[in-house]
Amino acid sequence: MKEYVLLTGASSGIGYEMANQLAAKKLNLILVARTETKLQQMQAELANKYGILVQYFVADLSDVHAAIGLYKAVQQENYLVTALINNAGIGNYGNFTETPLEEELSMIQLNISSLVVLTKLFAKDMVSRKSGRIMNVSSLLAFLPFPYYSVYSATKAFVMAFSETLAAELDGTGIIVTSLYPGTTDTGFTTDKMHSTNHYKSSKPMHPKMVAEQAVKHLLHGKGKKVVGFQNWFNSKLSSIVPDNIMMKIKKKLASQQ
Repeated sequence: MKEYVLLTGASSGIGYEMANQLAAKKLNLILVARTETKLQQMQAELANKYGILVQYFVADLSDVHAAIGLYKAVQQENYLVTALINNAGIGNYGNFTETPLEEELSMIQLNISSLVVLTKLFAKDMVSRKSGRIMNVSSLLAFLPFPYYSVYSATKAFVMAFSETLAAELDGTGIIVTSLYPGTTDTGFTTDKMHSTNHYKSSKPMHPKMVAEQAVKHLLHGKGKKVVGFQNWFNSKLSSIVPDNIMMKIKKKLASQQ
């Protein structure tokens, strides 16, 4: 039976770059995203260029039932998933009392609920085989929750806590659970409002290809947490050095648009 890496959020940004780099390593792929035309294009290009097997599923994982359906569809096709990358995620920016509730509920479903569903279902299969790797993509904001990104920061903090504890539970089973923490990255994730904050003005975003290089290496060979980039790693340690009230004032200033 052929082995596959399943990658969510595969059609753009970091996910798109990871798909290309995994394909270059001759790893068969199952790509998951919402846009079928982009998935079809990626399937043809990657299969032809690298001589690998590429499957895809169209799914909107902001609906948790779609995550369950995705797992069932993979099982129905009898694809063997030996590595899972929970990369799909969304965010928003603004005052919590003014941002749309529906946006935040969808964000929680995608960033947390569907990630938990896919991890649980595929991890069970991996445990039965005594091998497998799972990587959950979090964010630097898991360490440094920013005002105006309140729900997004909270979802990524959940991913960090969930990944760490699950890794400990599965220690010794043959399953490696890791987590990735990119900082500001030049992708479609960034809105015009985000671009106009002091943080984006003062901090040059990383190219998604550079983030993907670290991600692929961490998936295949790493353990535990991986913060991408030295500056991001340094920033992730600030909360343990700077008093909370001062740190939050700094973050609020960075997250502001003035």
